[in-house]
Amino acid sequence: MTKQKILIDTDPGVDDAMAIFFACLHPDLDLVGMTGVFGNVTVDIAARNAIVLAERAGQDIPVARGADVPLKQTPNPVSDYVHGEQGFGDIPAQPTRAEILDESAAEFICRMINENPGEISLCPIGPLTNIALALEHDPSIAQKVKNVVIMGGSLREGGNVTPHAEANIWNDPHAADAVFAADWPVVMVGLDVTHRVVCTPEDFSELAKAAPKLGGFLQDASHFYIRFYEEVVGITGCYLHDPAAVIATLRPELFTIENHPIEVKVDGEEIGQTAISTNPDRRAMQICTGIQAEVVKDLFMDTIKSGF
Repeated sequence: MTKQKILIDTDPGVDDAMAIFFACLHPDLDLVGMTGVFGNVTVDIAARNAIVLAERAGQDIPVARGADVPLKQTPNPVSDYVHGEQGFGDIPAQPTRAEILDESAAEFICRMINENPGEISLCPIGPLTNIALALEHDPSIAQKVKNVVIMGGSLREGGNVTPHAEANIWNDPHAADAVFAADWPVVMVGLDVTHRVVCTPEDFSELAKAAPKLGGFLQDASHFYIRFYEEVVGITGCYLHDPAAVIATLRPELFTIENHPIEVKVDGEEIGQTAISTNPDRRAMQICTGIQAEVVKDLFMDTIKSGF
């Protein structure tokens, strides 16, 4: 079986770390690159953290630095109250050996898609600013990417930072709307499905026992993250947000799909809301509305346990 090439745009982030370790470890995925974006942390921390995760997983993966602010709106504060000051809970900043690429995230995304036409799943698991800028830089990538599998938004679940908006979309609604308006194959893996899978402290203990270096890192990072969930969400555990999007690039049959054109509210009280569009010019996207939760969780757990 040919490996699925995946390029992850990320703002790591505890659940980003979970997703990136999964992509590094799964034998059927080829993580060809990563790009950093603001969101859970600043863009500089995001790019550094992407390198930290790749190196911890024993892989040499090129990383480009992307946008540090949204396209139009005033930046929201970083989510350090969710993910910790350096992105990985209470874990301090980690040193890296590799350097960030000289080219921008938008340039790198376009170059990788042009060099691998029809082969790359572009998987943004942070705000969509870099993706919108890549489209602006080279609109032809819309015809050359395999698909764009996004962790963000929701169809019926509501929001997680406001009653209406999911965090990644809320952090740059103008970019999200541009990405959803483009004529390319988009899959939205939003709160409708990610809220159906919970990783508990016991799950993280299992990962640490089976794979001390990678699972142990996730367990250490999870303590701060789960405290936030306990205090704010009211569950003892965390949702499998970003890993679900990476898993959807590999195993789309584990998700129930509806096809709708989507637009993003870019102002007012409902800013960041992803809603079905009545614009006849908008291409229908694949919206994940159901998930085989136990299968997806087992796939995540087994893949991380296969590490070291």
